[in-house]
Amino acid sequence: MDLIFDISALASDKEEFTDSKKDVLKYLKIIGVDSRFISYTPQKIYINNLRFSKFSRKRQETFNGRYPDIEVVRNSLFQKICSKAAKSLSDIKPNSRILIPEDNFMVNVIMEPYMRKYGVKLVIDGEYDLIANPLVLDYEVNQIFSTIFAGEGLEFNKRENEVYPLINVPLDWINSFLEMDGRLKMENENSNELASSFMEFLEDVAPQYRENVLKAADYIEEKLYPLNYLE
Repeated sequence: MDLIFDISALASDKEEFTDSKKDVLKYLKIIGVDSRFISYTPQKIYINNLRFSKFSRKRQETFNGRYPDIEVVRNSLFQKICSKAAKSLSDIKPNSRILIPEDNFMVNVIMEPYMRKYGVKLVIDGEYDLIANPLVLDYEVNQIFSTIFAGEGLEFNKRENEVYPLINVPLDWINSFLEMDGRLKMENENSNELASSFMEFLEDVAPQYRENVLKAADYIEEKLYPLNYLE
């Protein structure tokens, strides 16, 4: 239930809030927003899950009354991306140190709330427990088809010390969101022309093929080749 009074005025009588990340997140908590389901950046707050974040329009109005320069992004496509990403991040151990790519906005913005969900620490250098691999669904499926067409069978390249935030997310979803957010699109890194052509054909006849191909490959890797993970 939304607050029936302006809590921002109440908070201002007790303490001042700066533009620091700590204070922004603290203020969100005060007005009833669950910051485990939003991604923080200094310029924008991205809602990952509208229901669980409890970031209602009323709370947004209260938040922007205190922080008018921070945009709240209520993008349904981004929420779908976060839902897909969560499937591959559910096994992260609490308090892990995760090495993230410094220049990949999508990985960074998706991983950011896991600092509060699981208490992980995101680092760009130094010691780490896990690596956030920016592999996208399309790239993985292209690689699967490439090795099959080359007569090499399936190659299992996932590593035990890596997590894959984008492996369940289609490239067109990512680029559509990036375009809406005013950012540069990710380049299509699919390198095998035959595999790319086959993927274009499947896109017309079976739009969900990428997820099904990945599920089949994961099943084979888990059930038939349990020792094929690289160390």
